Amino acid sequence: MTTEMKIAAIGECMIELSTRADGGMALAYGGDTLNTAVYLARLCRGGSAGGASGCTVDYLTALGDDPYSDEMVRFWQHEGIGTDKVIRLPGRLPGLYTIRTDPQGERSFHYWRATAAAREMLQGEQGAALAAALCQYDLVYLSGITLSILATADRGKLLDALDRARSAGVRIAFDCNYRPRGWPDAATAGQAMDQIYRRSHIALPGLDDECALHGAMDPATAARRIADLGVGEICLKNGAGGCFLRRGMEIEELPAQPGVMPLDTTAAGDSFNAAYLYHRLLGESGVEAARAGHRLAAQVIQYPGAVIPIDAMPPPS
Repeated sequence: MTTEMKIAAIGECMIELSTRADGGMALAYGGDTLNTAVYLARLCRGGSAGGASGCTVDYLTALGDDPYSDEMVRFWQHEGIGTDKVIRLPGRLPGLYTIRTDPQGERSFHYWRATAAAREMLQGEQGAALAAALCQYDLVYLSGITLSILATADRGKLLDALDRARSAGVRIAFDCNYRPRGWPDAATAGQAMDQIYRRSHIALPGLDDECALHGAMDPATAARRIADLGVGEICLKNGAGGCFLRRGMEIEELPAQPGVMPLDTTAAGDSFNAAYLYHRLLGESGVEAARAGHRLAAQVIQYPGAVIPIDAMPPPS
């Protein structure tokens, strides 16, 4: 990066309770876009070694005025994430989720988020200011979970804000990250996601999510469906199957890191997205960015929870 790039991630962070081996629960904070923001901020700072590399990351959301919200903001600031755009709503609380992992490292989630403050991030004067702020960035990153927590009218506000941002030269990156419990049905979710794809420059979906929304497909078919919506760059993640990269008519299939035994696959895709976007902002090719994504994700899945210790970050490539 020759000049400083400003990145915004917009979404929801929740209180995370993960089951420990002794049956107790460990407290942390996480959410898909927040996880990506953390890893992006670490990469921008040079991992555990520090040192600016030409980008900054802000997180855009709404929180309450409770102690957990205060701790979240302090955690983000400690990670180097900008919090000036975080809305604080008196009397409200963040959402909460639990993680349980099976012997293979696959996780299951349970959520308490119906009245989470983040659902109101685009409402009122503060919400209008947050939407207008998207034009200030070089890259805006969001996910299908960002969409799922918003009321229909607020999704419309987000679409308008993204249109204005695109017109101002902002690039949009999107991961559909489909969670059925956040939607009335797959058709509604698929239509909402496609509205964002039509405004996106970079798509970072999971193949399993695309198949859950639109029926069984191979990676090439899924990538072509998204490309037909106008997305010029698609990196389709397929877990241990690697990823399928399509840029224009250029197609590459890249394997995942070999020989990795997952402890907890939480945030595998979120961390992949962070490394992919960071390396693309550096001007590296999609192939190089995807390889960096696989390296970071392979490290993340060997630790419990969404955010690994900063000293466990892999060395920069």
